[in-house]
Amino acid sequence: MTTLAQTSPVKARLLGFAVAGAVFALDQIVKWAMIGPLDLPRVEQITLLPIFNFTWAENYGVSLGLLTAGSDLERWLLVGMTGAIALGVAVWIFVERRMGEILPLGLVLGGALGNILDRVAKGFVVDYADLHIGSYRPFYIFNLADVAITFGVLIILARSFLSGKKRGHIKLDAAPSTPEN
Repeated sequence: MTTLAQTSPVKARLLGFAVAGAVFALDQIVKWAMIGPLDLPRVEQITLLPIFNFTWAENYGVSLGLLTAGSDLERWLLVGMTGAIALGVAVWIFVERRMGEILPLGLVLGGALGNILDRVAKGFVVDYADLHIGSYRPFYIFNLADVAITFGVLIILARSFLSGKKRGHIKLDAAPSTPEN
């Protein structure tokens, strides 16, 4: 039986794109449920737990509300910029050989595509997940695509830091070796 680490690069890439497709589809299904059956744009907020609500938010910017698009030109510039990033991630999946990098890249790609589709179709990204402690909100309102992007990036960064320590480990307290004569 082949483990994920032993999967061929072609199969790994296909799995990465399958992860991207699954994240994209799940993100769009949840957003559809928020807009349709739950009618969140009209009801504005649904309390689920003392620390978690569904709250309607239209995000005209990117992460953390940065680069807010105030016009159609800015909206399409954001679509172009995020589309270029998504294309870069897709190319990275094509050239990457390690499953441990490909799967989180799939998370990033699927999330990016879900948010890009929102911006193209609606002019804004649909956000709804509202994690809070009383009136304190440590995060902006977010969506499933944002979660996938965040976890994908965190996994890539963690793997990079951990593998960098293994490859470039230098022992600073060791005396330099000298050839014996």
